[in-house]
Amino acid sequence: MSKLIDLQSQIANLQKQADEIRTKEFQATILEIRQKMQAFGITVKDLQSTKAKPGRKAKSAGTKPAKPAKAKKATAAVAAKYKGPNGESWTGRGLTPKWLASLVAAGGTKEQYLIAAA
Repeated sequence: MSKLIDLQSQIANLQKQADEIRTKEFQATILEIRQKMQAFGITVKDLQSTKAKPGRKAKSAGTKPAKPAKAKKATAAVAAKYKGPNGESWTGRGLTPKWLASLVAAGGTKEQYLIAAA
């Protein structure tokens, strides 16, 4: 026989053994979990819940639980403070836009592009 056929046969035998071991360990693990659930009074509902029951403290195994992501606050739209000759607008916050910077560099002033307060 060729080495390839021998290796494939060994792989098949090892895979069969691994499946048998997994089945045995699976059943033992299920039994162990059920025993611990019964001893501690844990129900399936407890496992599905995201909150701990009052009086019970979750014990960490050396790792900190993940913090939930902070929701970004919705910000109100800010009215435009400056308006350019081609309809561009700028709130006056952040970096000066290129259109306004080029107009100022050409000899204009920011004040001449201010939008009149209502």
